[in-house]
Amino acid sequence: MAILLLTLVLEFAVGTLIYERASHLSLQEDDAKRLAEHLVISRKLLKEAPRDERHAMAVQLTTGRYEIHWTASLPAPPLAPDLDKMRRQILAWEPSLAKSNLRLRLASPGRHSEINGGLQLPDGSWLYFGMHHAVGKWEFTLGRMGLALIPVLALLFAGGLLIRRTLAPLRELAHATEHIGLQNRVEVQEAGTEDIRHLIRAFNVMQERIHRLIAERTETLAAVGHDLRTPLARLQLRLEELDETGPRVAMSQDVGEMTAMIDSLLAFLGGERDPEARVHTDLAVMLATIIDNFQDQDQDADYDGPDHLDVVIRAMSIRRAVSNLVENALHYGTRARLFLAREGEEVVIRVEDDGPGIPEQRLADALKPFTRLDPARQRNTRGLGLGLAIVDRAVKQEGGKLILANRAEGGLRAEIRLAFVAPA
Repeated sequence: MAILLLTLVLEFAVGTLIYERASHLSLQEDDAKRLAEHLVISRKLLKEAPRDERHAMAVQLTTGRYEIHWTASLPAPPLAPDLDKMRRQILAWEPSLAKSNLRLRLASPGRHSEINGGLQLPDGSWLYFGMHHAVGKWEFTLGRMGLALIPVLALLFAGGLLIRRTLAPLRELAHATEHIGLQNRVEVQEAGTEDIRHLIRAFNVMQERIHRLIAERTETLAAVGHDLRTPLARLQLRLEELDETGPRVAMSQDVGEMTAMIDSLLAFLGGERDPEARVHTDLAVMLATIIDNFQDQDQDADYDGPDHLDVVIRAMSIRRAVSNLVENALHYGTRARLFLAREGEEVVIRVEDDGPGIPEQRLADALKPFTRLDPARQRNTRGLGLGLAIVDRAVKQEGGKLILANRAEGGLRAEIRLAFVAPA
């Protein structure tokens, strides 16, 4: 549209300039002809009238466009070289004025007449004249420009519609691009110009390849997860048959940690697909249940928030995200505090711990997958470093944001902000 508008504006400006130039030349010729006719008539009448009647005759010859005066004693008006072309045109139209010493000059600033001058009668007296325009040059130009602007606006509107129709396939392509890898393959119909059809064809091929790779990766992860869980489950059963000793407890913990690592890895590498639908959920009850589960394991965890808060969310993803935050808080600190509140059109979930926190310059790194922050965490680190990355992805899929900050009194604050969507 900008290119089209620029083209039309340039065409309009150049066309108007040429039109104004041609019109100006046409007006000069027309003015010269009419002035010549009026001067011939006025000269003839004044020449034949008695000298004492010439003043009255000049008044009668004055019109709204031409002003006539007669004088017997004033000197001849000066010549204007700029109007020499118009003078030659007048003499060409009326050769009888050639011996009248015709003179033209531009009007003085502030005068209404644009051109005035004089011619000499046979007895030596002078006929003075002034020529007025019925409308000002500015108003006349604006009117013609307004008329010329009508087809330009019509062309702009028609061109806009055609361009919008031509670019419609690109809008469909952009919509499909936003959802690539997140849902089933969307076939974009080839349409538009040759370049656009070629682009859509290449996009469809790329989309097919990407979805095939995602499907193969998902199937591979599912198979690997099943193959890894099976020996771990057998190992856990065999450990249950051993006596209650220190090595058995340690090996059981190792098996549990390996299982958790596999679960987190599969959750993170599951791709961008989001098969879970948003459902009506009592968020307050869900968060309170998470804290109850940790308390049943003799963990120091508390919940602070309303008893009920009904929202529409992806319940499983948010449950996993909050559980990861609480588990991190308990692992790196000695206690975890879970807060829930509604602030305007947002739902705020906050998890705080009393651990060592994270250096300010590494807060952004904490959200990267497979990132270890051992210098910031004084206790031994477990897992693959995917906990916060999984939380961040789940929150972004929900349309919210995860904010990490160090508390002034010590410890880390992890805050999830989600848009409040009330149940229908």
